[in-house]
Amino acid sequence: MADRYLHFTGTAPGRFLTRKLGLPQPARLRRWSLETQSLDGPLLHLTAGDSAVAPELGTVLAATGLTVVGSAEQAPRPEGIVVDATAVATVAGLGDVHAVLHPVVRSLAPGGRIVIVGVRPSADDHHQAAAQQALEGFVRSLGKEIGRGATVQLLRIEPDAAASAESTLRFLLSPRSAYISGQVVELTGAAPDPAADPAAPLAGRTALVTGAARGIGASVASVLARDGAQVICLDIPQSRDELVRTADRLGASALPLDITADDAAERIAAAAPDDLDILVHNAGITRDRRLANMPADRWAQVVEVNLDSVLRTTDALLEAGTINRGGRIVATASIAGIAGNNGQTNYAASKAGIIGLVRSLAPRAAADHGVTVNAVAPGFIETKMTAAVPLFIREAGRRMNSLAQGGLPIDVAETTAWFAQPASAAVNGQVVRVCGQSLLGA
Repeated sequence: MADRYLHFTGTAPGRFLTRKLGLPQPARLRRWSLETQSLDGPLLHLTAGDSAVAPELGTVLAATGLTVVGSAEQAPRPEGIVVDATAVATVAGLGDVHAVLHPVVRSLAPGGRIVIVGVRPSADDHHQAAAQQALEGFVRSLGKEIGRGATVQLLRIEPDAAASAESTLRFLLSPRSAYISGQVVELTGAAPDPAADPAAPLAGRTALVTGAARGIGASVASVLARDGAQVICLDIPQSRDELVRTADRLGASALPLDITADDAAERIAAAAPDDLDILVHNAGITRDRRLANMPADRWAQVVEVNLDSVLRTTDALLEAGTINRGGRIVATASIAGIAGNNGQTNYAASKAGIIGLVRSLAPRAAADHGVTVNAVAPGFIETKMTAAVPLFIREAGRRMNSLAQGGLPIDVAETTAWFAQPASAAVNGQVVRVCGQSLLGA
């Protein structure tokens, strides 16, 4: 469903009226397309503190393909700003972050990107821990005030392992991350596995996407195929016709299968004779009702599809070696699993369970199987399901985030594709909200 308010605020009368009334003025976001594959202008690289813990960061930024400059005079209207705050270890160091950003933040181009690069708070130095944790509050607040479709993120890297951040910086400093803001991404020091063809980073890899007949799942399958993957589209047998149409459109294969079936893992393995490199758990259902009015079958159906089937198939596929080393598992959580939602105790429980799965399994899957495990947590995404939501609730969902608009299925898909890249080996155990920095759940 079209966002008529977003369209209206893009007109001269709409801008005038909403400004007078103090209403939200969402900016039309620049998403990836063949014509808009990267930011247009220069990237301003600044350093807070006397010395940087990440000496390779400049080299990594140059590898993104953007024009990197070191002073505001060279970039009066930067498309992106990266602040190396890895050396910030004191309250005085926080002042340096203010000092370098304060003069230039107003000059950031509409739809621009700000990334603060820090390190993990130390368990042995509470002054450093305080300063580095303070960057999180700084980033989340700046994301809520920056406006004009711009976004702000905090990226924590391992000291002397800046090379591991290249795929993440490419993503965060591009139109692919248009609906992500106020997020904290922590990287391990794992070495990236660069793609042979940057234009097709998933070439030669096999991906399976559940719930792929329509909506977010179909968009995920489309983006993975665009990036070179051979995709297997899975959905329930009742959606066979729509599933086949989606698969045919993408040059993919269709697998009609109820993911809750006892033999689901075996049938997935049979459909991927060369095994899987990417497993995307996207299938999900809702059966909303307040707990006092929720019968046991409504609870069980949601938890079985959204969580139990994910746990069972993931365990079985890892144990059988069906997911190749260097593989990627991406699950779909939800902002509801972080902030809760009225009438969704079953759904929120299942999606919070996905977050628990990711945080626990990720380090063990990497150590034992060479596989990373991450999750996307969508907020209000424009789909047929949200189009059926009552008008005022729908409008609240759209406006109650820093970008004052709903996201699109492509936003979830682009995030999934970033997780799936071979170069994203250092991205593990992360839950990234694709919600425009929803005002719910912080």
